[in-house]
Amino acid sequence: MGHHVDVVNRVLVVDDDRAVRESLARALELEGYDVVAVADGVQALARARRGSFSALVVDVMMPYVDGVGVCRVLRADGDRTPVLMLTARAGTRDRIAGLDAGADDYLPKPFEIPELLARLRALLRRGDLTPDVDEPVARAGDVLRIASLLVAPAARRVWWADEELRLSRTEFDLLELLVRNEGIVLDHAAVYRRIWGHDVGVDAKNLASYVGYLRRKLADAGAPDLIHTVRGVGYAVRRP
Repeated sequence: MGHHVDVVNRVLVVDDDRAVRESLARALELEGYDVVAVADGVQALARARRGSFSALVVDVMMPYVDGVGVCRVLRADGDRTPVLMLTARAGTRDRIAGLDAGADDYLPKPFEIPELLARLRALLRRGDLTPDVDEPVARAGDVLRIASLLVAPAARRVWWADEELRLSRTEFDLLELLVRNEGIVLDHAAVYRRIWGHDVGVDAKNLASYVGYLRRKLADAGAPDLIHTVRGVGYAVRRP
């Protein structure tokens, strides 16, 4: 039977390809998940708004409302449920659109079921540590500061000067990890293990996409370069 989930986690699977949808649903049910599978983004949003899910597995390419649209609408509603996006193999564009919309991780098709399960477990583990409600901004002692950057881990909120950044769960985890290790170069494998978990292989390209996104959001808020790439090694946050 493999890995069992202690509390029953409900997963919404959204894919317009019936074969993919059914094999995913079967694999997840064998792992002890409670699965709801739908064929398009319109149904996905209706279901997501009606009941609560532990995670969503969403295909990018779908008729009507695509995966990016589903993610964007949920995030605009303030729904922070982790989203694992399935992208066509060719898809740097898909991947970027998914990250932009607030997806937490993505998996290029075709993928192996064990990898999908590992990524899902990593997202759910991180979800367990995350309060769903926006808590009042953390007490002063819990705030991390670098120059005008303010990170409030308990509330999971980030500001540059007085502008709040809207970060996906993955982006927040990544920024918090780097800021807590200010000045220290973290290698790709260490970052990947901390953010995605032990059972997910290191994908430096995936990590680079998230770092790029974080940099862009910081730059849009007026921040100077805080995240530095150390070629061939990893990343470090340094004071401007």
